[in-house]
Amino acid sequence: MFKVLNAEHGLSDLFIKFVLARNIRIEADLINQLFNSSEKRLARTLLLLARYGKENQPQGVLPEMSQETLAEMIGTTRSRVNFFMNKFRKLGFIKYNGGLQINASLLSVVLHE
Repeated sequence: MFKVLNAEHGLSDLFIKFVLARNIRIEADLINQLFNSSEKRLARTLLLLARYGKENQPQGVLPEMSQETLAEMIGTTRSRVNFFMNKFRKLGFIKYNGGLQINASLLSVVLHE
């Protein structure tokens, strides 16, 4: 791999971009876990799964995902996820229509102090 990265500068540039982007994401996930409430972590995770803010990417609808899976992703219990999902649904941030539909207004939960 070292030889290829030295020989192929285009590949090495892509590899470095990938590693840096991955490192930034891991740091953001760690900060999120340490400093944010489970409600904000859930909102952030749903927005990331919906690829909110990514250019040329479909947004909004997620395939069915269990609340247990979401709970494991954000480090909380299924009952807390259930509570916040119901809250998000009542506030109009998400809808269940054959899949989970994420409204961009969910970002307000992440940004609200």
